[in-house]
Amino acid sequence: MVPKEQCPMALAAEILGDRWTLLILREAFYGVCRYDDMREDLKAPRSTLTDRLNSLVARGVLEKQPYQEAGDRVRQAYVLTEAGRGLALTFLALAQWGEAHVTGGAAPVGVVDRESGAPLRVGLMDADGAPVDPARAALRLRG
Repeated sequence: MVPKEQCPMALAAEILGDRWTLLILREAFYGVCRYDDMREDLKAPRSTLTDRLNSLVARGVLEKQPYQEAGDRVRQAYVLTEAGRGLALTFLALAQWGEAHVTGGAAPVGVVDRESGAPLRVGLMDADGAPVDPARAALRLRG
């Protein structure tokens, strides 16, 4: 057994394992990066949204970028960092799982090729790029 403080899944869950955090990151992947827009979309309590955004910034998943609309004060947008963008496959896999096991295939969004519009699926590949059935995958201790 891997101690919790060394397990990559447990460590990731410490950062991501909260409903509001997942929804905030979903918004960021949709391109919503302004506090007021996130609050309106999510209907999140102000204190909850502020707390989760600050935590994601502190953990390097989001970063603040200043912006200013004409005649308004400078505000901060919350954009995905490299680490945040690295969650793309995780979120696509989560959406794929939700579509298959929660919505019964009736989800209003799906993952498609940007150019052709053809549906895409998240999957495993071996080191040579060949597809691998997920049933063949196993977590194994290194050593």
